[in-house]
Amino acid sequence: MHKKLLRSFLLAMSIFMVSGCGIIDMIYLPPAEDTAQEIFEAANDAMSEKNYVRAVELYNKLRDTYPFSPYTIDAELSLGDAYFLDEEYELATESYKDFESLHPRHEAIPYVLYQTGMSLMKQFRSVDRATTELQEAYDYFNRLHQMYPDSPYAKGAEEHMLTCRKLMAEHELYIADVFWHMKKYGPAWHRYEFIMKNFQDVPEVAEHAKEKSLVAYHNYKEEQAKETRQKRQGSWRDWFKWL
Repeated sequence: MHKKLLRSFLLAMSIFMVSGCGIIDMIYLPPAEDTAQEIFEAANDAMSEKNYVRAVELYNKLRDTYPFSPYTIDAELSLGDAYFLDEEYELATESYKDFESLHPRHEAIPYVLYQTGMSLMKQFRSVDRATTELQEAYDYFNRLHQMYPDSPYAKGAEEHMLTCRKLMAEHELYIADVFWHMKKYGPAWHRYEFIMKNFQDVPEVAEHAKEKSLVAYHNYKEEQAKETRQKRQGSWRDWFKWL
């Protein structure tokens, strides 16, 4: 009888100890880390829900936690997309550039070049601002068009190249017109001439610049002649005063 009670007691204690360890583990041990696949799928779900801030957070977590996971490369590419869709174009540009630098032979490089160009072009605000981003965007679209002519993105890149050139020409025209309205016809004439020579692929802007150039040159020469007459008249007045 005592032996049976002892066995029952020991069995109960064993069960308690086992379950107790499980409870202790639940209380004191950290929760299991999400796998790379789980993080990637959660990030993609956030993208589908247009929660781009959360998607960025998860793609970065995957990249930092599992740098050698097969999901990490896709996460790095999707990170740029998340920034782009969230209209964080500078961060998108940086992400796409990083991807190209890390994976220059990846099959998605034509897409990356296209998206880099788009991210740069989206940073352009108006013709009265600098065109640094536009020129860089043009260079990326041109690289895509030259290196991957059979890519499905090549045609779009060619169209955006024309858009970039048109906006750059309009920027130069804006500066020339500012000089014109300030009646600084010399600088205006030089700007119009620059447009004529460097933006022949934007015929409507080049033609307008040609027309304004002729008038600006005429006004500029008249100003020079007027200044020359005034100097001569001034020298004669000074001579008579000396007498």
